[in-house]
Amino acid sequence: MTQPNTDAPVAPQAEVRAAHLDYLLRLGDNVLILGQRLSEWCGRAPALEEDLALANMALDLIGQARLLLSHAGRLEGRGRDEDQLAFLRVERDYRNLTLVELPNEDFGRTTVRNFLFSAFQVRLWERLAASADAALAAIAAKSLKEARYHLNHAAEWVIRLGDGTAESQRRTQAALDYLWPYTAELFAADAADDAVEAAGIGPAWSALAPDWEAAVRPVLAEATLTVPARTPFRSFGRFGRHSEHMGHLLATMQYLQRTYPGAQW
Repeated sequence: MTQPNTDAPVAPQAEVRAAHLDYLLRLGDNVLILGQRLSEWCGRAPALEEDLALANMALDLIGQARLLLSHAGRLEGRGRDEDQLAFLRVERDYRNLTLVELPNEDFGRTTVRNFLFSAFQVRLWERLAASADAALAAIAAKSLKEARYHLNHAAEWVIRLGDGTAESQRRTQAALDYLWPYTAELFAADAADDAVEAAGIGPAWSALAPDWEAAVRPVLAEATLTVPARTPFRSFGRFGRHSEHMGHLLATMQYLQRTYPGAQW
C-alpha cells in the first residue's frame, strides 16, 4: 500500500489561511489581555474620573476581542466560539504581546503602556480598515475610533506626569525604562506577517515602526522623558512564549469557565 507523503509541501492557500488565523488571534489576544489588565483598576484608580475611564477602555478592548475572536473561530472552522477561544486555551496558545500581560504596578506604568500600545493600535487599525478581509476591515474601522480616544487619553496623562512633579517625573521615566524594551516585539518580523501582507489582509507589523516612532517620540519629548536605548532583549509573547505573569493572569481570567464548564447565566 502506498504511504502518504508527509513531507509534501503545504498548499499556498493553506499557508495563507493558517497565517490569517494566527494574525487574528494576535489581534484578539492583545486586546483581550490588556482589557483584563485594565479591568483590575476598577475601584482602585487614583481618581473617580480615571476609574471610569480605565473601566470604559477595558470594555472597549473586550468588545474588540469578542469581534476578533468570533471572526477567528469562524475562520478556524472547528466550532470554537469567542468564549472558548478566550477562556479555554492553554497559555502557549495565546498570541498576545508580552507588553500587555505585564502587571499594572502604579498608575504611571499603566499610563505609559496604554500610550505605547495605543499608538501602535491606531497605526494598525488605520491600515486594517483597507483589509481584503471585509469582516476585519469593519472591525478595524470601529476599533480605530476607540483606539484614538485611548491614545489621546494616555498621551495627555504621560505629559502631565512626565512634566509634573519631581516624583511623578521619576516614576514615569522608570515606567518608560521598564516598558520600552518590550516594544521591540511589536515590530519583530515573521513569516505569518509576510504571508498576510502579501494576501492583502493586513500589514506586516514591522512596517509600522517608523510611523509609531514618529507618533511616540514627540509626546515623550514634551513629557521631558528620555527614550531609552535599544537593547538585545527580546520578548516573544506573540509566538506563545510568555512571561511568568501570564499564568497568574489566566488563572484569574479563566477561573469561572474552567470551574463551571458550559455555565450559563
